[in-house]
Amino acid sequence: MLPPAFATGVRLLIVAAIAIGATTGVYLLTKDRIAEQQQASERNRLGGLLPPEAYDNDPLHDTIVARAPNELGLDQATIHRAFLDGKPAALVTPVVARDGYNGPIRLLVAMDADGSLLGVEVVEHRETPGLGDDITRTWWRDQFVGKSLANTEAEGWAVKKNGGDFDQFTGATITPRAVVNAVHRALQYLTQNRQTLFAAP
Repeated sequence: MLPPAFATGVRLLIVAAIAIGATTGVYLLTKDRIAEQQQASERNRLGGLLPPEAYDNDPLHDTIVARAPNELGLDQATIHRAFLDGKPAALVTPVVARDGYNGPIRLLVAMDADGSLLGVEVVEHRETPGLGDDITRTWWRDQFVGKSLANTEAEGWAVKKNGGDFDQFTGATITPRAVVNAVHRALQYLTQNRQTLFAAP
């Protein structure tokens, strides 16, 4: 007969093995589905920023990895590229505004081949409902569309409270300021590096 302590240890090992096996089984059964859902979500976000007639490749998979932590707020960013008839059409990059009021704000920024913004999408934030979360509103994000370094002076890349072109919210200036600054830095990076980004294999 096994000592009680040893028997208990064996039972615990068996239970742990069953639990690990069940967890592994669930992971194997769901990982493809999760990956598909993540891709579908990312494709929808890209579709919201890029007009379908503006490209004929697959920007979801036509990507290049950039390392620009100061400009994009990420140690490594996967930039999506759109082409039409083999010619550069647009770039879409993830961006993080690290100085949001309640923490980092994750964005997607899209720029066409001429250096004009096509749109900005808020991917994730923890800003205060009814205040800072107005950055998700279409009317506010639409302020970026058409802006470029060529048609907007450096002073314009600020909220109106600071003499810039962008609306802030009553009682919430930090959040929109963080997003405007992050988009401006991303636009500078994409504009200055667009030839390299489009040309990379």
